[in-house]
Amino acid sequence: MSATLRAHPKAKWWALFIISLTQLVVVLDGTIVNIALPQAQVALNMDDHLRQWVVTAYALAFGALLLLGGRISDYWGRKRTFMVGMIGFGLASLYAGLAMAGWELILGRALQGVFAAMLAPAALALLTTLFPSGKERNTAFAVFGTVAGAGAAVGLVLGGFLTEFLDWRWCLLVNLFFVAIGLIGGALFLSESKADGDNRYDMWGALFVTAGLGALVYGFSLAETGWANPMTITFIALGVVLLAVFVWVETRVSNPLLPLRVVTHKVRGGAFLIQAVAGSVMIGATLYLTFHLQIVLGQGAFESGLASLPLPLGTMLLAPLATKMLGTVGPRPLLIGGPLIVAAGLVYLSFITPGGNYFVQVAPALLVMGFGMASVFIPLQNVALTGVKPHDAGVASAVTNSAMQIGGSIGLSVFTAVYAAVVGGQSAVSLDVLADGYSATFIAAAIGMVLASIIAATMVRGRKEDLLPQGAADAESTPVLVH
Repeated sequence: MSATLRAHPKAKWWALFIISLTQLVVVLDGTIVNIALPQAQVALNMDDHLRQWVVTAYALAFGALLLLGGRISDYWGRKRTFMVGMIGFGLASLYAGLAMAGWELILGRALQGVFAAMLAPAALALLTTLFPSGKERNTAFAVFGTVAGAGAAVGLVLGGFLTEFLDWRWCLLVNLFFVAIGLIGGALFLSESKADGDNRYDMWGALFVTAGLGALVYGFSLAETGWANPMTITFIALGVVLLAVFVWVETRVSNPLLPLRVVTHKVRGGAFLIQAVAGSVMIGATLYLTFHLQIVLGQGAFESGLASLPLPLGTMLLAPLATKMLGTVGPRPLLIGGPLIVAAGLVYLSFITPGGNYFVQVAPALLVMGFGMASVFIPLQNVALTGVKPHDAGVASAVTNSAMQIGGSIGLSVFTAVYAAVVGGQSAVSLDVLADGYSATFIAAAIGMVLASIIAATMVRGRKEDLLPQGAADAESTPVLVH
């Protein structure tokens, strides 16, 4: 039955729906618990330091294990990895949703990250093989990119609704619904694919990159207590050293976990960097927006979730135009202009005041940011996988997702440090000071997006035909891009 369904002309579009749903779950799970954290903290008697690990544990496990998950999907089979990742993610969500202590919730979130690290690269690799080139690929990646761009904000809305009208635990248990759809749809509409040739695992590479990324993210998470903190410096330095060792290992093994050609390709490398900056804004800045809406403006959980809707709405409204422009002007103008539009929205958002009107100070900024994010995420997925050989599809997909998660984790730490510098160590802070702190984080995020635009201008270079997959299907063997 499944083979018959997969042979149907519309089957791959159903597969796109399943894959996009997977991306939505993976992205929104980075933010859906944010609104529920105050209630979860009280229910499980967690202190403030432990509370932050509910967010960090997911991003840490996810970002650190993505490369290994990508190679598992390449070698073991992308559909098989997708299905196992779905099952594991569902069980981890159930465990976290039923947690009776803070450490159980944190462990459950870490396990979610582990299985998301299998799920996400498998899904994107399946999308790459399902839509290898042409107009259909542009449409498919536009859908996928829109979902990726809107996922964080959707998580805030859904988290607010579930927290206010049901219980904070449903922010985790709701994943079981998505998992059920993913498993049924995956069984019916996804076909197996795997990399040909040498399929030996690079275990030393896996060890060093996992430890390196883990130490780096943990070090940045400690920056909340100060960048001069010896533990902060130690873990960041350790992470850098371990990643340097990982790069050295990858140049010495015959079958590397991350073939350096995937990231040293100038255009793809630029795309990965842009993805990291965009991730820092979508994960980090949206968290501080939530604080402003709830603490300063006094909105409830669901109201603050609804208040973030202009961001995904702007993304969805501009997505059709951005998709059309991708085929006419190419990805480069979008990747240069999109981050500048987001930066303009963030600068506008930085003028928030405690007594300000939401519809004047916040909503317009979010709508503009949504327009900009559509211009970023829709071409980004295409460019990040331009010229990738089928053998490397899973690992390239993993780097794309890892860049966003690691960028989000590091960005959140940087924004927290900026906020702490403005607010200081005061035990009681006025709403005016809080608003100033949030404003500073939005300015920092705007600077990051300007940097993303500069990266696009200097690294994403070449003819439109060369930057899109239908014109660069064999880019590895025919280096037509400007390096």
